[in-house]
Amino acid sequence: MDWLEIVLFVSTLLIMLFGLIGSALPVIPGVPIIWVAALIYGLVTGFETIGLNYLLIFGILTAVSLVLDWVVNIYGAKKFGASKWGMVGAFLGMIVGMFVGALAGMIIGPFIGAVLFELLIGKTSGPALKAGFGTFVGFIVGVVMKFGLAVAMIGFFVDAILFSG
Repeated sequence: MDWLEIVLFVSTLLIMLFGLIGSALPVIPGVPIIWVAALIYGLVTGFETIGLNYLLIFGILTAVSLVLDWVVNIYGAKKFGASKWGMVGAFLGMIVGMFVGALAGMIIGPFIGAVLFELLIGKTSGPALKAGFGTFVGFIVGVVMKFGLAVAMIGFFVDAILFSG
């Protein structure tokens, strides 16, 4: 590796590490950032080390992470008894939380939104709190899954550049 390749590799890795952080924060689309960083690396290097097949697999993993995040959140809410309105409340709570309290608001907002909407449709506090807890569990499981995919993608990238070339 010459110094330009080292600078490109380190720059790409820094972007990917930002994506890794983003995989745990709901505000930043972490896994897509990692895919875009790999794509840019491939484009700049003429796809010598990071080929189109590699980027296709990363693209599929990115799509899977986005779908799983959505499905796991809904499943968590449903598993804990949230109604359709509770899930609507969770979604609205996330949006409001993003503007009111940044990261903490985006984590707490869905819980509050789900509980409030469940209460509005007539559920008692116990089932409403259980539904809110389900949205929180779904969020945590989604974060763990995205973080795991992000770590794997970065690991495969580093392996491809440093050890497979």
